[in-house]
Amino acid sequence: MTKILGISGSLRAHSYNTALLRAAQALAVPDVTLDAATLHGIPLYDGDVEQREGLPAAVTELKQRIVESDGVLLVTPEYNSGIPGVFKNAIDWLSRPSADIARVFGDRPFALVGASQGGFGTILSQNAWLSVLRKLGARHWSGGTLMVSRATQVFDENGAIRDEAISRQLGDFLRGYAAWIDGARR
Repeated sequence: MTKILGISGSLRAHSYNTALLRAAQALAVPDVTLDAATLHGIPLYDGDVEQREGLPAAVTELKQRIVESDGVLLVTPEYNSGIPGVFKNAIDWLSRPSADIARVFGDRPFALVGASQGGFGTILSQNAWLSVLRKLGARHWSGGTLMVSRATQVFDENGAIRDEAISRQLGDFLRGYAAWIDGARR
């Protein structure tokens, strides 16, 4: 069984990216479990707080969930043509202390998907993530891409995917990513 942890990079209650993560969870992909995480409760990174109090509980919990997974799916919005600050902030916390980077990120399979209301999906955000993942020593799966554009037309008012082609693409993406993780473990 391949265990993937999906992390939504949005805090919004009706986020298209959280809806995309939920849709991925709802897909029946054989031999894959997909757990979902949010960034709620993770404060702004402050080195003084880290030194004085250590890692916040929300960071420690998310870090442990990553360590227990076979792969991580970052479901990223795109803000101002880049990585959302709240998402990058969480990764910065997760990389602390620096001696822990290899345990959390090192050689761990990561993949990127995202949804936006614009016409280009999340291409710039996903590209911006590549240098961050490389710096942390994570392995990025480049065997598939999923950048959902015009999300207002793809999701209904309850956050369900109403576009069958996108649903198929999401299933294909997950199957390909899971197969890559499984192949890397052998």
